[in-house]
Amino acid sequence: MQKLPLGRSDIMVSAWCLGTMTFGNQTPQDDAHAQIDMALDAGINFLDTAEMYPVNPVKAETVGRSEEIVGNWIASSGRRDEVVVATKVSGDNPGWVRDGKGYDGDVIREAVDGSLKRLQTDVIDLYQMHWPMRGSYMFRQNWTYDPSGQNRQQTMDHMMDVLEALGEAVKAGKIRAIGMSNESAWGMTKWIDQAEAAGLPRMASVQNEYSLLCRLYDTDMAEMAVNEDVTLLSFSPLACGVLTGKYQDGKIPEGSRRSIGPELGGRVTERLWPAAQAYLDLAADHGLDPVHMALAWQNTRPFPVSAIFGATTTDQLAHIIAGKDVKLSEEVIAAIDQVHRAHPMPY
Repeated sequence: MQKLPLGRSDIMVSAWCLGTMTFGNQTPQDDAHAQIDMALDAGINFLDTAEMYPVNPVKAETVGRSEEIVGNWIASSGRRDEVVVATKVSGDNPGWVRDGKGYDGDVIREAVDGSLKRLQTDVIDLYQMHWPMRGSYMFRQNWTYDPSGQNRQQTMDHMMDVLEALGEAVKAGKIRAIGMSNESAWGMTKWIDQAEAAGLPRMASVQNEYSLLCRLYDTDMAEMAVNEDVTLLSFSPLACGVLTGKYQDGKIPEGSRRSIGPELGGRVTERLWPAAQAYLDLAADHGLDPVHMALAWQNTRPFPVSAIFGATTTDQLAHIIAGKDVKLSEEVIAAIDQVHRAHPMPY
């Protein structure tokens, strides 16, 4: 498995990352621990979790359970040094975490300690903010995004407050590197500019949605990533399972994400299914498994990417891992771009 540096840090991560957001809900602990072992044995050294996980649905009573399951694996496996562990503090929310408060410097100090305890580790390799407190255009909010109510000075002050708390945690040895999630190009450059000016930790990564069906990252964010050495941690690279083909022709498999959330977080539209079929047909025409094609494509991008995928079961993970050495031809890459032009932004 290819390894790449996480931003400008000294942390090397695999080009694929095992997401854990189903751990403790759809995925029981024994299966979750087996998945981590399978991933490591396949050369995947990167785990991503969050204090609000598991999802589908997110509930106040289950917040922290995914971190706890990862922590139990750390405590029992003896393999902590083999894995890079990433987690996140929640932004403002409907009340799942800290009564919806979101985060500032004081919350960061509290939340880091909480995650360390649940993860049963002395250090978090990558600590991320789950979404900006000023708002975000991610999660389909791009269609009506309106930043006109933002207060620039409040944003700058908030960023500095958070960076100072993160700096304290780095000095204390509690975290190694920091990152954002669901952030914009403007936001990332401001986090970085303020950190550099103040001698505080610099953003190493940004975790945004990115797949064959969701390519908002390809322009301004790509330019930011290349010029600022920021690694994309792409979430939903299989578009919540749409790119596997399992939902085509109206199918909703029992226990699948769509059986729990029929709209897949706003991704289901009339244009989605023809777009997905075009990629499924392309894969078939070239003798490729569509899952393997979708993940291999992430490695072809002109900016650094570690793709975060999730697997509800070990069987699903085994299927994904079977494609870890797939490389796409220039012909396939060009054909993917043509499909993208024909089916841009289907959701």
